[in-house]
Amino acid sequence: MSVPYRIRRSDRARRVRVSVDHDGMVEVVLPRRSPERHADEAVKQLAPWIERRKRAVAAAAAELARPPGTVPYLGETLTLVPEPGRTRVHRRGDELLVPEGDSREALERWYRRQAKREIAARLDAATARAGTSYTALTIRGQRTRWASRSSSGGMSFNWRLLLAPPEILDYVVEHEVAHIEVMDHSPRFWRLLASRSPRWREHSAWLKRYGSTLTL
Repeated sequence: MSVPYRIRRSDRARRVRVSVDHDGMVEVVLPRRSPERHADEAVKQLAPWIERRKRAVAAAAAELARPPGTVPYLGETLTLVPEPGRTRVHRRGDELLVPEGDSREALERWYRRQAKREIAARLDAATARAGTSYTALTIRGQRTRWASRSSSGGMSFNWRLLLAPPEILDYVVEHEVAHIEVMDHSPRFWRLLASRSPRWREHSAWLKRYGSTLTL
């Protein structure tokens, strides 16, 4: 039986990558000049893994299922309250006042604004403790990347981390700050990370299992 999939081209991709989204959709990332047949070949070759991954994604989504009309925010559950004429999301206690209808775009803009504030505070504190620094903070919405650091010292984080518990965001921040001192994933890096985030293995495993479910 053939597996439905979508193709996404990437200038950064050096090889074919296959992933399964939170809704069970298979995505194949192809290098810009790679022929489409490579996607079909990869999906056929990885068919058993894709089926296992679909089951794992479905199980993870079920475990983190939330009540309808709510969204997660760093371990909290916020209730969505649609308001006529509203265009900008506003938080009021445990409620989020949102536009009527499909409010996902407005919600994402709100989460991006909050991510800038939440992550900047954690990043400033972590670099101060480490005696290091960074040059800029950018908030992105990548599908598979949670954070990165540029050679010029700029830091990039995924706004979807705000959909995870706070300790997961803290772990990702410490991971990237450790990379300021050790760029690779050598034993020295893991020792440094463990000294600052002793439960990093647990947090990394959580993100690997539930990361695909962190969507609005």
